[in-house]
Amino acid sequence: MDNPFKYSLDNKRYHTLNYYLKSKYGKKLYKAVIDCGMTCPNIDGKRGYGGCIFCDGGSGYFTQKNLSVTKQLELEYQRISVKNGDVPIVAYFQANTNTYAPVDKLRKIYSEALDFPAVSGISIGTRADCLGDDIIDLLCEINSQTELTVELGMQTIHEKTIKNINRGYSHGEFVAGYNKLKERNIRVCLHIINGLPDESAEMMLETAQETARLNPDAVKIQMLHIINGTKLAEIYKNSPFPLLTRDEYIAVTAQQLAVLPPETVVERITGDGDKSKLIAPLWTMDKIAVLGGIDKALCQMDLWQGKYYTNAKELLV
Repeated sequence: MDNPFKYSLDNKRYHTLNYYLKSKYGKKLYKAVIDCGMTCPNIDGKRGYGGCIFCDGGSGYFTQKNLSVTKQLELEYQRISVKNGDVPIVAYFQANTNTYAPVDKLRKIYSEALDFPAVSGISIGTRADCLGDDIIDLLCEINSQTELTVELGMQTIHEKTIKNINRGYSHGEFVAGYNKLKERNIRVCLHIINGLPDESAEMMLETAQETARLNPDAVKIQMLHIINGTKLAEIYKNSPFPLLTRDEYIAVTAQQLAVLPPETVVERITGDGDKSKLIAPLWTMDKIAVLGGIDKALCQMDLWQGKYYTNAKELLV
């Protein structure tokens, strides 16, 4: 990249969501989280049982899935407005798999969100194996009416890890679903997780390299959280496995940023786990320290997003 400090609006060396929103809209948009009571194909038995081992339902802290989409948006808008005033919001269908339902039901809930006056976009969290042709057609309809983002949980490219975390489908299937979205010009955000059991820093970097090859519109990066009540918490209690330290997470994340395409928006670079349920690693609760550490590491290592995008192998550790 010719200008390594392109994102100086945020004084960052990576393409932040704040930079993207202010550059495109001139202002920040806030996500209003909705829980429509969806399930998942590796919860209900179609692909497996129990869900991903780290999953605690995927819902936000404030959602109430027994309420209508409109009522949830009203409550979320009230919460957001307390600190930020009258601002545009993105209706975020977050909990579980939000394309895993009949098209008529999905059209109803998406349309209800679009009808809410403050909504300026929709974000839909789902799985790449839940994107049938009828679902893709519906997403194209929504995309023609508002800015749509589909968020896909890739987590890792390594098949052994995919099996261990009980994701329920292969990386090849993931890529097939991802390509369906990109072929129809739908904005996609990929989620990757650092610190999954038995993964080395090199494996995490390989996941970032594959992310770069896919060239998504956006990416979310976070540390693995061990949350009380999940299968992962049970595994960790019975047979503790090593977790990344904060410095290790910072180092690998900085290297991942260097191999990503410069135009990919980094929508998250550290996670916000529910502190009341978080078992480990406790250092993730200090978000400011993690963000500052990544900024410092990028400077010290003379890295920025996209520096090694065309020559990613140089950063293998």
